[in-house]
Amino acid sequence: MTDPAKDGDRAAGGLTGERTRRRFLFTTGTATVVVGVFGFLGATARYLFPNVLYEPPSRFPVGRPEDFPPGTATFLPERRLFVFNSDAGFYAISSICTHLGCNVNHITGDGFACPCHGSLYDANGQVTRGPAPRPLAWFALSLSPRGELVIDEERLVQPDYRFKV
Repeated sequence: MTDPAKDGDRAAGGLTGERTRRRFLFTTGTATVVVGVFGFLGATARYLFPNVLYEPPSRFPVGRPEDFPPGTATFLPERRLFVFNSDAGFYAISSICTHLGCNVNHITGDGFACPCHGSLYDANGQVTRGPAPRPLAWFALSLSPRGELVIDEERLVQPDYRFKV
């Protein structure tokens, strides 16, 4: 004969084992749902704050034409470019060396020289001695309604470009 006390223990033990398994599955399922909800909320919050690059605008004013004396080259360090006022008109040339991005120095009458690796450019920004692979960029100019010179770095122009005011 079987002992009823032992049968009760077995039944209780079996029931306890099943409860443990059910509790484990319930806990795992609940944790999975909670992680999914937090993931969804995190993705929604990320969507509300878009990825925006806060770069300076590519079209910007640099000053009134009177701010640039005739026959001069003005270096604008914050924009890394030169603004020239010649007899033929205004023009803007990038000061960023096309080799590794150093600022070139303007050599009056001769052109530009890169102090980093020795690249030389003529007065039009054309490479005369490497290692620079490309000429310096020329940017379009215009006049704003307030009478300021505006440089557009997205519009590249040829070295013969001059802006008459």
